[in-house]
Amino acid sequence: MQMKRKPKLGQNFLVDDSARHAIVDALGDLSKRTVIEIGPGHGAITDILAARCHKLIALELDRSLAAELTFRFRDHPQVQILECDVLKTDLLTLVPEGETADVIGNLPYYITSDILLQLFAAGSAGTLARAVLMMQREVADRVSAAPGVRDYGLLSATAQMNAQVDNLFTLAPSAFLPPPDVYSTVLRLHFAPRFAELGVDPEEFNLFLKQCFAQKRKTLQNNLRAAGYSAEQLSRAWPASVPAQARAESLALESMAELYRSLSHVVADSD
Repeated sequence: MQMKRKPKLGQNFLVDDSARHAIVDALGDLSKRTVIEIGPGHGAITDILAARCHKLIALELDRSLAAELTFRFRDHPQVQILECDVLKTDLLTLVPEGETADVIGNLPYYITSDILLQLFAAGSAGTLARAVLMMQREVADRVSAAPGVRDYGLLSATAQMNAQVDNLFTLAPSAFLPPPDVYSTVLRLHFAPRFAELGVDPEEFNLFLKQCFAQKRKTLQNNLRAAGYSAEQLSRAWPASVPAQARAESLALESMAELYRSLSHVVADSD
């Protein structure tokens, strides 16, 4: 497959036929679903989605690519091509009230975390149900990492507070044109926020997680001391189930939530 256009914006276009079908297959039955595609490029995945889903909304930043796709799918009323920056797009406005949509896309490395945070917010609002996302393997490993392993960190905890994460498969550079310097991994997210389940306030707990993971080499207690909690508050609130010298990456979300709730009560009593 020949590509005459020089890629812009660091684009690497998916050209592996089996991979593009496997990515769409991972979303399941789309016959009654609205799908939002992030960065359709030349339409390798768009082609398949257009034939399967009830409605497709493709968000493309590159003006020439958006024009190419608009012309190509001009006779497909179920396909809408929007020339826009996904980070400046309110996803909630794309989906009718009371309905949910699925998301699919190849996320650029330099804004992967920003896009994920945007998707988590839409998932918490009940707008998104599922997402199948391709990203750099190293980032995917962090998103899907379990507590206690080296890759587990703030991105892991944030993702897993908002979604069930499945690591599906990894693609070699040869699946793209031009080939990137890295491998890419496809993840599937089922948006299922756990804030209510764990009894924590979403905004406050997100801030708490940032404080806990602020310095990876520091213990959890030291990070929380740096965030402004006193030694007395930490001593009173510290759960017996959490080792005194524990680091944030060693704790499951349930333990993090237990510590957050206990600290919240202690701080409230101190005021």
